[in-house]
Amino acid sequence: MYIGFAQKVAYNGFILQSNWMSIKIQFVITWPDQLKHYEESPSRRIYELMRSRIDTGALGPGEKLPSTRALAADLGVSRSTVVVMYEQLAAEGYIETAAGTRARVSPGLNNAQIQKPFSEDKQARQASSLSSYGKRVATIALPQPPVTDPRHINFLYGAIAHEDFPTLAWRKLYNRALTRRQHHLYYGPSEGDASLREALQGYLLRTRGLQCSAEQILIVHGTQQALELCASVLVDPRHRVVMEEPCYLIARRTFEAVGATIVPTPVDAQGLVTAALPKMRCTLAYVTPSHQFPLGSVMSIRRRQALLAWAERHSSWIIEDDYDSEFRYGLRPVEPLQSLDARGCVIYLGTFSKALSPQLRLGYLVLPPALVKPFRHAKQLADRHAPMLEQAVLAELIQSGAYERHLRKLKRKNEGRRGALVDAISKYLGPRARVEGTDSGLHVVVWLNDIRKSAEQQLIVKAKERGVGIWPISPLYAEGSKFRKDRGAGFVLGYASLKQADIETGIRLLADVIARFLGGS
Repeated sequence: MYIGFAQKVAYNGFILQSNWMSIKIQFVITWPDQLKHYEESPSRRIYELMRSRIDTGALGPGEKLPSTRALAADLGVSRSTVVVMYEQLAAEGYIETAAGTRARVSPGLNNAQIQKPFSEDKQARQASSLSSYGKRVATIALPQPPVTDPRHINFLYGAIAHEDFPTLAWRKLYNRALTRRQHHLYYGPSEGDASLREALQGYLLRTRGLQCSAEQILIVHGTQQALELCASVLVDPRHRVVMEEPCYLIARRTFEAVGATIVPTPVDAQGLVTAALPKMRCTLAYVTPSHQFPLGSVMSIRRRQALLAWAERHSSWIIEDDYDSEFRYGLRPVEPLQSLDARGCVIYLGTFSKALSPQLRLGYLVLPPALVKPFRHAKQLADRHAPMLEQAVLAELIQSGAYERHLRKLKRKNEGRRGALVDAISKYLGPRARVEGTDSGLHVVVWLNDIRKSAEQQLIVKAKERGVGIWPISPLYAEGSKFRKDRGAGFVLGYASLKQADIETGIRLLADVIARFLGGS
């Protein structure tokens, strides 16, 4: 009956006298197609249609609506369905209802403006009202998440194999933590769970020779939040910040976002070139001394001492990002800068992204005593604390020894993957490829000097067509070619998420792509 009525109205081209009738017609026409989605809540569908008419101004302020009984009869639904819809609209302030009178659109509602597109002038005015930080963030060029194809052999750095996560141990401990009775559910300490900080204190002393108290440890949402806290607590606009070049780009962007002046400093086979450090005071220096990202060099002890002496002369802070020191092959991990720091100027940054999963979003800072209070307060203002269940699980994983057993197993697997990658590059690419950064970490850099730097993207596209994902090094040179010694194409190849057989296949396919590329086919 209702479908026929709607078709008749459309066919005869009637002009509706009441706006609410178009709701009836739209509801009737769309109801058969949408029924499967709204079988349990037809009031929701009516609500959305009524709301859209109010939002667009089709139902004006003060306009009367049909009674619940009349609208229910017209739409063929129960009266209670319409009552629920009216009550929701009234609760949100879109309509007014009163006993004995018909509901009406709220008289003071400026609904004609609700869904109008903003003019360019208005958008410009709103953009100009942003803070200086907001303006910088809005225009800053951030790395975009990589687009990957699960069917490809993908040398994506930072990715970890799914099967390498200790699923059974994690699930067992997680269930135990989940069912453990608490007096009440409430927020945890902003600095992190005490048991995890104590477990980390012992772990860092055993494995990294890093001496600290549990009070100095702050649990954060991974490296990114650690960097954000460092930037917001320590850096003001126009403060100078020393960055390695090339660098971890998201770290540089974090300091740029707060208005810092970046002082790029080159790296070589011994890490940061300390002789090139600026002579004036800088607020801080961000370094990756145990495994320079992305080139893979290890900072020599002489340069470590020189960097610490520079920081002492200029009263500067040092952020030591120790992102993958667990994976050093053939030698024990290099002692961190923090262990040589007698003045208390080094902020040590660690993460579980490489050993467990980047999706876990758990990391930590080891802070000089003078920074403990301001960083705790900044962390509390940012998000109160990291997830408590995951912290409890991780604490037990470390305390039980399972975490270090997992690391030993994972190190052996990644050492095998690294060997497979280096061997495959030697076998299939030969002298046209130079490999850098093989002593530690979960990625290497491959230089192809017979391919122009400007051709990196072309080669990436060609490799993708053959089912191989490779990633260029050029975006990590924030200063362009200023400090770049290798003029050929360069690629950062991660291997921690791949099987050894796939690594060899991927490099063989890549070698074929390169040969065809150089041959012009």
